[in-house]
Amino acid sequence: MSLSITRIVAAVIIPISLLFSIIDSRATLGTTITAPPSDPNCISYDPSIRSIKITCKYAHLSDIEHQLKIEDGADIVDKTEDGTWLLNAGLIIEKGAALTIDSKDTKWLKIIADGKIAYPIQVLGSLKIDSVKVTSWNPQTNDYATSEGNRELNEKLGRYEVEEGFPRPYIRIEEEATGTTNITNSEIAYLGYEAGLGGGVTGLTYLGGDNSVLKNNNIHDLYFAFYSNGVGGMVIENNHIHNNGHYGLDPHTGTHDMLIRNNTVHDNGSTGIICSLNCHNIIIENNTAYNNNDIGIMFSRNMTNSIARNNIVYNETQGIFISKSHNNEIYNNTVYDTKNAIYLKNMSSNNLIHDNIIKNPRSSGIQVNTGASANTFYSNTIIIIPSKESKAIVVENETSKDNIFKDNKVIGISSGQ
Repeated sequence: MSLSITRIVAAVIIPISLLFSIIDSRATLGTTITAPPSDPNCISYDPSIRSIKITCKYAHLSDIEHQLKIEDGADIVDKTEDGTWLLNAGLIIEKGAALTIDSKDTKWLKIIADGKIAYPIQVLGSLKIDSVKVTSWNPQTNDYATSEGNRELNEKLGRYEVEEGFPRPYIRIEEEATGTTNITNSEIAYLGYEAGLGGGVTGLTYLGGDNSVLKNNNIHDLYFAFYSNGVGGMVIENNHIHNNGHYGLDPHTGTHDMLIRNNTVHDNGSTGIICSLNCHNIIIENNTAYNNNDIGIMFSRNMTNSIARNNIVYNETQGIFISKSHNNEIYNNTVYDTKNAIYLKNMSSNNLIHDNIIKNPRSSGIQVNTGASANTFYSNTIIIIPSKESKAIVVENETSKDNIFKDNKVIGISSGQ
């Protein structure tokens, strides 16, 4: 009998401090979620650099708030009753750690942009953002931080001219990240700025985090909406990506095995969707790109073994642009109201371009030049208003050789149709 009583007592004894910790950190939005980390030392704050370090296996913003209140850091993270957080420090999620920012305790995370320090969310472990809003916040204007800076290529000098911007928060997944960073069903806005070439603070940057998911988000007014380097296995789908300072989607430098699907990408300050420098095994499908600055979809600098299919591209200077890239397939796309609908240049070779519908190109439906060779174009339909300015197919330059054109259909219409 005594043994049974001992077991019952052991089962119901809960440290009072832990009980109140759970109640205090979770009672805001009326949703019961997992208890906070058992080790309070897994959340720490370094005032010298205004940075919060997380080493917990799991944590929410409420856990950070609770621990920093104990450490008298109440001015670092604060929350209103409606689930809006104001974060006045950076976050570092260490290797093996995981932070969740979701609707269980968060509606909107505002990260302070005071013009002095750009507070990052820096991921070396895992991060999950779901069903929330994450933005910068300027306490002086009581609004988003909007002065992001700029960079422009000076073609005469062969270099970028850089105007550094107002320091804004950013999200960066580091190369050594031990887990994924999945961002879903959220609004991500007014992050990133120009800090000089290679600054790595441009908005949403994946240098690691293979197999991460970016899905069902509204991504706008970032400096660069999305940039990756060397990342594999990502899925980017069903996002609305618009009004960003430069590129919409910019997987880069060895990014591979990525699926870019069902996104709407428009009104960005540079190319809508581009993969550049040794990208491979990329699928770009069922996206809509329009009103971007210059190019809708671009394969650039040795992008190989990749596909662009079933996309709709319009109101661009270049619709689908292939430069220095090889062994790709471009098919079943609809491209209209562009200067050049499908454009191959700079030694691009062995690409298959077929079954695309091209309408109303202002200059050319298909253009091939500057050494683009051994490409095959077949079963494309070009609907065009014939004029001196507008041609169905243009092959320029004697170095563009051995391209094959077969079974392409050109339909000429009058300007009144």
